[in-house]
Amino acid sequence: MEEDILGSPEELLAKQHRREKKDLQATIQSMKNTVPKNDKKRRKQLTEDICRLEAELNMKQEEEISRLKATQVVEEAVKVEEVVNGVESLGLDGDQKADEKQPRATKAQKRRDKKAAQEKERESRIAEAEVDNLLGARHQEGLRLAQKLSERQLQIKEIASDGHCLYRAVEDQLARRALPGLTLSLKGLRSRTAEHMRGHTDDFIPFLTHPNTGDMYSAEDFEKYCNEVDHTAAWGGQLELRALTEVLKLPIEVIQADALDIKIGEEYDSPPITLVYMRHAYGLGEHYNSVEHLKEPANEEDS
Repeated sequence: MEEDILGSPEELLAKQHRREKKDLQATIQSMKNTVPKNDKKRRKQLTEDICRLEAELNMKQEEEISRLKATQVVEEAVKVEEVVNGVESLGLDGDQKADEKQPRATKAQKRRDKKAAQEKERESRIAEAEVDNLLGARHQEGLRLAQKLSERQLQIKEIASDGHCLYRAVEDQLARRALPGLTLSLKGLRSRTAEHMRGHTDDFIPFLTHPNTGDMYSAEDFEKYCNEVDHTAAWGGQLELRALTEVLKLPIEVIQADALDIKIGEEYDSPPITLVYMRHAYGLGEHYNSVEHLKEPANEEDS
């Protein structure tokens, strides 16, 4: 009855997705209003940000649709099994009266019934998890990234998921390049990023808003943000990538599974640092990895 009033799960999810798209369009319009039309550099960055936000929302909504469908398949299977088991347990024949008094279950029988119900619930959760693993976003994202990287003879170099992943991935890339004067440590990368952002406040503060209210950052808010970049394990994103390209004077490209690769700092004439952006790599969500050359199995015939 409640579902009839509120709507089916599909209808509720579709309504949620329409609201999310509407909210995103409002956010995008607000972002556009903060950037002057004659500022080509910031307009280009804005375009990249908008593409990323739209891709992330599409990916999230597709995952939720797949998850709902998988859950419904499992629930239907469980319902059928419960009906069959219920009929078998009754053991009624045509001559048995409906009002026949059933003996009261003993405590031992109740414990057995409870244990059986718990086991059935556990089996249902396992079945649902198996379906979800096959259709889940993390598995599918990994497959698509592996395909994209293999076409460039690359593979993922795993980076620890500790809040420093962006900076550790850049640190790994710099070590592979071995460029003079650019062997920065994790701490050095964070410090230089924060320092650059403080020195170019007008380039970064327009893109920062409070998640709960949507209000623009004040100067005090921005200084606190930069301090977190410098001294904590705060996760790095698009703004920090922009700052890093300007600190290192190197372009950075970010490979994604379900969106166009992002290239930042194309004004610098050097081979780019290459990172991999993974939205579903860990339970906490977004993550950056580095890349390395694809390792092929040894082939004795070619040696």
